[in-house]
Amino acid sequence: MNRELAEAPIGVFDSGVGGLTVAREIMRNLPAEHIVYFGDTARLPYGSKSRETILMFSRQIIRFLKTQQVKAIVAACNTASAFALDEISKESDLPMIGVVKPGAQVAAQTTVNGRIGVIGTEGTVGSHFYREFIQDIAPAITVIEKACPLFVPLVEERWIHDTITHQVAERYLSELKEQQVDTLVLGCTHYPLLRSVIGEVMGESVTLVNPAYETAQELKRMLKAKDLANPGSDEKEFPYRFFVSDLAEKFKVFANSILPYDVGMTQKIDIEEY
Repeated sequence: MNRELAEAPIGVFDSGVGGLTVAREIMRNLPAEHIVYFGDTARLPYGSKSRETILMFSRQIIRFLKTQQVKAIVAACNTASAFALDEISKESDLPMIGVVKPGAQVAAQTTVNGRIGVIGTEGTVGSHFYREFIQDIAPAITVIEKACPLFVPLVEERWIHDTITHQVAERYLSELKEQQVDTLVLGCTHYPLLRSVIGEVMGESVTLVNPAYETAQELKRMLKAKDLANPGSDEKEFPYRFFVSDLAEKFKVFANSILPYDVGMTQKIDIEEY
C-alpha cells in the first residue's frame, strides 16, 4: 500500500447541496476517509442543461479537485453521472464512480415483479440513463420514469415534512402507484431527504433504492480493490473540506442541517479559472 496515497481525500462533486447526501453516506460508511466536496452553487441546476455544458463544468471541477490531491472522484450528481462520467473517466488517471450505476444495479436485483420506478430531475429522466442501464442488466424489466422537479426546491427550503411536500409527492407519485412498481429509485441526490414522505406515499410494499447509500458501498469496494482504502490511523483536524462556486454561507447552513459533522467553514472559489 502507498500510505500517502491511501490517506489522500476522496473528491466529491455536485451541482449544489444534493450531493451532500452522498457525502453523508461516505462519512457514515467509510469513517476513515477524508473528503473534499465541491458544490457548483453558482451554476445549478444541472438538470436543465445540455450534455456539452455538463461536460465542460465537470472537467473544470475535476481540474480543481486534482489541485486538492484527491485519490478518487465521486460524481455525486445524477445529471453529471448520466451525461459526463463515461467521457471524463477516460480523460483522467483517477478512479471515478457516479451515482447512477450503483443505484440501477441494486434496483435490478431488488425488483420481484419486474416493474421499477425512477424519479429524478428532468435532465436525468430525459437521459433515460437509469432505464438503459437497468435494461442492460435485465432486458425484461419495465422501467417507468417520472420527473419530479419541485422536490429539489422543497428540500432546499427544508420543507421536508410539510403538508405541501406531501401533496406534491402524492401528485407526482400517483402514476407510479398505478403502474404497480415494487421498487423505486430515488434518482436525484436531494430525494433521500424526502425518503420518509416518499415511502409513506408509495406504501410499505415498495422498496426505495437510495443511490447515495449504494454509491458509498461501491466506493468502499473500489477503494479496497485498488488498495486505496485509508487505514484510518492518521488524525486530521479537518477531515472534510467544503468548497462552492457561490453562496458559501447558505451552503454551510444547509450542510449543517443534514451532515453528522459540524461544517465550520465553506470556501468560495472561482471555478471558471479551472
